[in-house]
Amino acid sequence: MKRRIPWFQVGLRGFWYLTLLFLYVPLVYVVLYSFNAANSYARFPGFSLRWYETMLANPYLMGALYNSVVLALTSAVIATAIGAVLGYGMYRYREMKLGWLIWFIYLPIVMPDIVYGISQMTFFVTIHDLTGLLRPSLTTMIIAHVSFQVPFVALLIYSQLVRMDPLLFEATQDLYAAPLQRAWFFVLPAIRASLISGFFLSITLSIDDFVISFFTSGPDSTTLPIFIWSAIKRGVTPEINAISALMIFAVFSAALIIYVFQRVRPSRDPGTA
Repeated sequence: MKRRIPWFQVGLRGFWYLTLLFLYVPLVYVVLYSFNAANSYARFPGFSLRWYETMLANPYLMGALYNSVVLALTSAVIATAIGAVLGYGMYRYREMKLGWLIWFIYLPIVMPDIVYGISQMTFFVTIHDLTGLLRPSLTTMIIAHVSFQVPFVALLIYSQLVRMDPLLFEATQDLYAAPLQRAWFFVLPAIRASLISGFFLSITLSIDDFVISFFTSGPDSTTLPIFIWSAIKRGVTPEINAISALMIFAVFSAALIIYVFQRVRPSRDPGTA
């Protein structure tokens, strides 16, 4: 009997490969031309680190890189801490019908960035006019980034806790563990993978953000996305490709770490049944 060819599956697989090409070929193109020895997209005479050397010698670009690193790390640490507490609170009091709270947590995720950025800018300007505090700077950017990173971390922690056996929490109480002991020896190890994933997800979101950063930044708090946006007004140069290649590497590294920790088997987590 002649075997029938699953044309539908072949079509789906072909469509999947075409989608991957559409997504990643432009990124490969940017990285490749960051090593172009010529200042041109029309020819590629050879590989060179010339544009990376030019990038490292640019003090304005290095300042933007420094601001981006400080912004990403600081906001990620704060968002992970707040998001972990919020996610645990959502799980701990899930029987209290707090659906409205879940809706408020989802709101910053689904709200358009431009609306969220303008609202943050208006809030900071109003506070500054009334009190003289929160002048547009790296501080306001950190606050804004934390505010939209926290929901992602909280939902990660909440989803991890929901998958655990509720009897494990009762077991820690039966063993007369104090609240701090339960948190340190049981809860934190149980959500370790989600904490690490949330931290690196927050870094990725911060590095990737342009709109919210643009509306909340000050004159001395330019980040890499804002610097690139200003630079491409004069044309896309291989130096911009070099900056973009570094950002692609940073985001891919963070995404890989998130993937690795999300793939940890539940049996390795002390809080999983």
